[in-house]
Amino acid sequence: MDRTWRTRTSRIRLVLMAATTATALSVTGCSVSLAEMIPTGSAGSLGSTGATQQPGTNAAAALATLETIPVKGRAPKTGYSRDQFGQAWTDDVTVEFGHNGCDTRNDILARDLTDIVYKQGTKQCVVLSGTLADPYTGKTIKFVRGQDTSTAVQIDHVVALSDAWQKGAQQLSPEERRNLANDPRNLIPVDGPTNGQKSDSDAASWLPPNKAYRCTYVSQQITVKSIYHLWVTQAEKDAMQRILAAC
Repeated sequence: MDRTWRTRTSRIRLVLMAATTATALSVTGCSVSLAEMIPTGSAGSLGSTGATQQPGTNAAAALATLETIPVKGRAPKTGYSRDQFGQAWTDDVTVEFGHNGCDTRNDILARDLTDIVYKQGTKQCVVLSGTLADPYTGKTIKFVRGQDTSTAVQIDHVVALSDAWQKGAQQLSPEERRNLANDPRNLIPVDGPTNGQKSDSDAASWLPPNKAYRCTYVSQQITVKSIYHLWVTQAEKDAMQRILAAC
């Protein structure tokens, strides 16, 4: 399937989703505009992930959603492994980009990088190189696919899978966990070393060094935890509220 067609279709879906969400928020008294919810970006991208407003970063709406998320302690990590969330970057999911003929990692790189060069013969799937406006550090990073270079840009699970496992994902079905691990709303390309520093931390333990992105980051975590019926710890909720109060 041609990536240009896929991107156009994805953006139409995003507009429809934003319109539906905006209507729902107006009913609850939260003010949000479509301009705030639909990201802008270069051609071939669903939106830049630099230090700009992203879908779901309206602070009042995020705080309201946070109040609907249960507060509990961490469950034991017993039984956790990456395999509990399915094959890494599988296309066999029912979230955005699923079953489009391209793996999730390349889908996310294509969504957020600019100046992209694709590998010939892959129907614009495999990203060979591109430029990332890294949201976590604010730096510009050149991505070049290769054994010694690919790790410079890593795909982060905004809600780490280990954190999710300890806060409700154990109760999800295998299909739901597979969706969580490949949901574009929970994925973002970032600076590799910074992603390593984050590891499986929640908002109480780690926040992006780029303070301009923290409102977006916390809002994304709230959105994902709400969608997948995960919970937060009290320390995590306190940290989220503190960040959003300053947005």
